Amino acid sequence: MSQLDKKDPISLYPKPPFPKQEQSIPGLASAMQPKPDHGETSYVGSGRLKGFRGLVTGADSGIGRAAAISMSREGADLVLNYLPDEQSDAEEVRDLLESEGRKAVLMPGDISDEQFCFHLVGRAVEALGGLDALVMVAAHQEVSEDILDMKTESLEATFKTNIYSLFWLSQAAIPHLEPGSSIVTTGSIQGAQPSPNKLDYAVSKGAIGVFTAALAQQLAPKGIRVNSVAPGPVWTPLQPASSDGETVSQFGSQAPYGRPGQPAELGAAYVHLISPESSYTSGTTITIAGATPAY
Repeated sequence: MSQLDKKDPISLYPKPPFPKQEQSIPGLASAMQPKPDHGETSYVGSGRLKGFRGLVTGADSGIGRAAAISMSREGADLVLNYLPDEQSDAEEVRDLLESEGRKAVLMPGDISDEQFCFHLVGRAVEALGGLDALVMVAAHQEVSEDILDMKTESLEATFKTNIYSLFWLSQAAIPHLEPGSSIVTTGSIQGAQPSPNKLDYAVSKGAIGVFTAALAQQLAPKGIRVNSVAPGPVWTPLQPASSDGETVSQFGSQAPYGRPGQPAELGAAYVHLISPESSYTSGTTITIAGATPAY
């Protein structure tokens, strides 16, 4: 890396205050101000995943979109999963990847539904001719200041999306994964440093770390690796879709960098955990939080 390539991470991306904004769940990246950077112009691949076939959930926006872009730029063909309400964002991702000569197949649907999870994996294997990487990024987040106000329906949405789907998708995918394949989950520093108004979300993210460590041991004899990425505050549609405009305007201001991370800053971590270069890495969580302590 030359001097010209070096960039100060403090000033690399926008800092709050941001425009006050709110969206309905699940939210769209295209409606955010400023627009998140998913690596559309910044991520440059080098063929590290040539020939790989991957399924990415939450691939329409945020961290899932960044993971999809980085994996595609490294040579992977992908199936992109997202909620039907996120169709416009997903089409942007597909068009970008296909314009660069990669295969990108859209498969909308709700991973909080068990039957859909098995259907999704089956269709992905059929579309790609196999599967080498299961990348689970999609998440549900709601904010509640008081546990007494929390509804069972909200809890179910959080845990079915964030936890149950990991079991269902893994159960469906593992029979198709050969030695050298990878499963990557997406946790959060909320799992270790919970915010009081994100109680159910934080609990679910803590469970993802346990899931990852346990499944990695279970699948080690099969040569299938399981790892996780744990982001800190990242500028994604989860924020305006789950918080009020004032909170969103200051999002990331408490981080040591004084700003939230951008999805593009996480893409390379997914590539690393999937690629053969991390062949002895399993059961590990990579925290990407701009110096925010994970514990």
